[in-house]
Amino acid sequence: MTEKGPIGLFDSGLGGLTVVRALIDLVPSESLIYFGDTGRFPYGPKPPSEVREYAQQIGDLLVERGVRAVVVACNSAAAAALSDLQTRLPVPVIGVIEPGVKAALAATKTERVGVIGTEGTIASHAYTKTAAALSPKVEIFAQSCPGFVEFVEAGDVDSPELYQLAQEHLAPIKAANVDVLVLGCTHYPLLASTLSSVMGPQVAVISSAQATARAISAIEPRSGSNSAPTHHFITSGDPNTFHALATRFLGSEINDVEEHSWS
Repeated sequence: MTEKGPIGLFDSGLGGLTVVRALIDLVPSESLIYFGDTGRFPYGPKPPSEVREYAQQIGDLLVERGVRAVVVACNSAAAAALSDLQTRLPVPVIGVIEPGVKAALAATKTERVGVIGTEGTIASHAYTKTAAALSPKVEIFAQSCPGFVEFVEAGDVDSPELYQLAQEHLAPIKAANVDVLVLGCTHYPLLASTLSSVMGPQVAVISSAQATARAISAIEPRSGSNSAPTHHFITSGDPNTFHALATRFLGSEINDVEEHSWS
């Protein structure tokens, strides 16, 4: 492990920046490299084998860049490839699913927990399996939410159209009378206000991004360097589009964006 190497994070697009934001707030001294695979976005509808291949490529790239740990800041990629990456890579690999589940288990009083995510994440049953291993009594009510990620990537987090879609997707979760809702996609914290409005004040909304940032800070010590932290961003899509949208997530932390081609 590189003693002073940065933390590497990746996602299919911009959603993982919610983990970056939470980590910067929690550990301001930390240096980061973030890879947004916007050129191959979205991951959710793709076969797990394809997502696994993408995750391997990005994991290898981040290790080549000298990171001391890799954060799979994408629920779809974590569901498809976390265990593979933990075996494959020579650095610690942290996912977003277990921290989110642990936070939900700590928050629920009724042991009825809702989880929303992409088609791939929900179809993997990753949240249900993780919760069952940690607390068999808890009931998980999972719902895929097609369209949410696309709204976030387009910069739309509060339109009437989004609210209507949220009402449709969350109806089965509301009917299950859950007291906790886990945002099982790192894009979804940007929709937290809308989702909370639909679910009502009696339901606690848990961000896997914040829970993951806490897990990273607990496992990985701060860098021993006295130099200012650096935040480097890489995208496989259009860097100008990435820069414009990422600035909404992070503000002043976003500087030049590196373009990476897989071809």
